[in-house]
Amino acid sequence: MEKQTLIDMLNRDLADEHAAIIRYLVHGYMEGEDTPLGASLISITREEMWHMHWLGMIIGELGGEPNFKPAPYPYDPTSRATMLRSYVEYEEKLIPNYNGEADKVDDPHIRRVLQREAWESAIHARKFQRKLDKLSQEEAAGLPGGESELPKEFLDILQAEVTSRYTEMLQHIRTSWVFQKDEIMGWKIMDQAMEKMKQLAHFAEPIAEDGVSPKFKHRQMDKSQVIGVALKKALENVQADRERHVKM
Repeated sequence: MEKQTLIDMLNRDLADEHAAIIRYLVHGYMEGEDTPLGASLISITREEMWHMHWLGMIIGELGGEPNFKPAPYPYDPTSRATMLRSYVEYEEKLIPNYNGEADKVDDPHIRRVLQREAWESAIHARKFQRKLDKLSQEEAAGLPGGESELPKEFLDILQAEVTSRYTEMLQHIRTSWVFQKDEIMGWKIMDQAMEKMKQLAHFAEPIAEDGVSPKFKHRQMDKSQVIGVALKKALENVQADRERHVKM
């Protein structure tokens, strides 16, 4: 397989995993991290983040530009039951996709990663099915999220912070993947991405707990090919955040 063809294929997979992360994370937040279903969904989200990371590292190693536009995630929002059924179907569709891609790849490491993605997608499908089977009739018919109580103006402020943190998190992830040859620097930047993820949760959770779905849409991302330029941009973002928070 030609290198660019391989990069394009992996970027499509990256978009699929990105979509799964957002869907399960939003649902988990709306259920509440202190509930069994919410905690389980967020746990699966973390596993999906590893899937995305494996793919992104390979794309970066191949010299490609990671695609951070999530793919569509088709799901039926009618009830908890219909959502979980949609999740089962989504994960089940990924299994033959990854296995088929693995058969086309010559590189043994990339092949193993794709096979692992297929294997864990099968595990996730079974997990979602078990969660669906355990729902009571009332839980199955219901929907996550509480009643909206926060003022719209405050929700808008929280959502703006979600957008900011989400963009910065993805930016750090992109930098760590693209500049992974810088070794320790790449991992330090990934640590910063994890910090942004924690901050993201601080703003997204109260939105979800108020019965509103947080919107994970990032702003335009910097695609610098020089690490010094990328770090300078990251510093500018931090300074802008600080100034905005001081004004608040």
